[in-house]
Amino acid sequence: MLTAFARAFRTPDLRKKLLFTLAIIVVYRIGTHIPIPGVDYKSVQTCMQVASSNRGLFSLINMFSGGALLQITVFALGIMPYITASIILQLLTVVIPRLEALKKEGQAGTAKITQYTRYLTLALAILQGTGLVATARSGALFNGCPVATQIVPDQSIFTTITMVVTMTAGTCVVMWLGELITDRGIGNGMSILMFISIAATFPSALWTIKIQGKLAGGWIEFSTVILVGLVMVGLVVFVEQAQRRIPVQYAKRMIGRRSYGGTSTYIPLKVNQAGVIPVIFASSLLYIPSLVAQFAGGNSSWKSWVQNNLTKGDHPLYITVYFLLIVFFAFFYVAISFNPEEVADNMKKYGGFIPGIRAGRPTAEYLSYVLNRITWPGSLYLGLIALVPTMALVGFGASQNFPFGGTSILIIVGVGLETVKQIESQLQQRNYEGFLR
Repeated sequence: MLTAFARAFRTPDLRKKLLFTLAIIVVYRIGTHIPIPGVDYKSVQTCMQVASSNRGLFSLINMFSGGALLQITVFALGIMPYITASIILQLLTVVIPRLEALKKEGQAGTAKITQYTRYLTLALAILQGTGLVATARSGALFNGCPVATQIVPDQSIFTTITMVVTMTAGTCVVMWLGELITDRGIGNGMSILMFISIAATFPSALWTIKIQGKLAGGWIEFSTVILVGLVMVGLVVFVEQAQRRIPVQYAKRMIGRRSYGGTSTYIPLKVNQAGVIPVIFASSLLYIPSLVAQFAGGNSSWKSWVQNNLTKGDHPLYITVYFLLIVFFAFFYVAISFNPEEVADNMKKYGGFIPGIRAGRPTAEYLSYVLNRITWPGSLYLGLIALVPTMALVGFGASQNFPFGGTSILIIVGVGLETVKQIESQLQQRNYEGFLR
């Protein structure tokens, strides 16, 4: 990987792309520290210190915003509205025939779907910005902070609208920065911004574990977390690269005096075909009962049950439900993102077949059978990776400060591998060495 980056910096046009990407990242990180109008910055910093251990409800969105959510800055919503919009459009593509037809149109259809994603991102940013402002005004953003209700001193309608508009504009700027990286940088703009947001929280989280540690001044806990992180990264890289390759043979066809086809290829089915989406779905779904209970009035029995069982990360019921939801969403997302019948029809159209399997319906049934078998270990792997923060909480009380959570590691490793592959592919296009070296 380091060799690829060194070669990229020696290539003039790639060096320009890398430097441009770094400049966009600097602009993005500056925006995550600029507070929006109408917020008392001193009260926010006070609550950040007092309520640092009680961020479970907003920890996922705060992680995707690079810590900007709880500081209520211009980029407080970060890339989360765009991620949510992309997932919604991907799910609707299976349901709405118009979107499915656009997906099959190629580049023109993809451009229209991207435009729809932008519009939906804008709507979600307005919705999430309004919710964040309402939460900050009520003091529920920082439970246990004595000055939580003073974060927004002026609660007039004009101030509220100004705050929502500022955060919505910040989300649009983040989306624009990501598209700039995709067009003029090294590609994968949104994924790179997500990578930077998560990686930016690592140093402070590691140092917090060192400060709170009790063995050898905290250095033993600090070293243990580093070792666990390295083991997790190695495990995730191993599983993310694992795939089942189904061989495909294309029959020869004579068109005039020329023969076409006769080649052999394969269909790569990854063990973790769903990626990090099931973890995001499960985390978001588990946040809904806690969110409803937090804003519900009174002291009803269901509210107490939710707060006692579905809020604490080390509770057995929470762990069980979280694990089962990840397994369920892994199968659900694979089922809607990979269509064996469509793949089988495309193979049959171009004269392709799997050796030993008849074309058409038997091929679709075989692909579905293989996909179900490899999804089981992939879903179990996702569930175990996602429970690492919980095991850290039980082991040495790392709580939400544990940096190497399942979602963060999966995203960082996935984006890192994809970025390195893109850089290597661009290097091969500019410096092809031939068959003999």
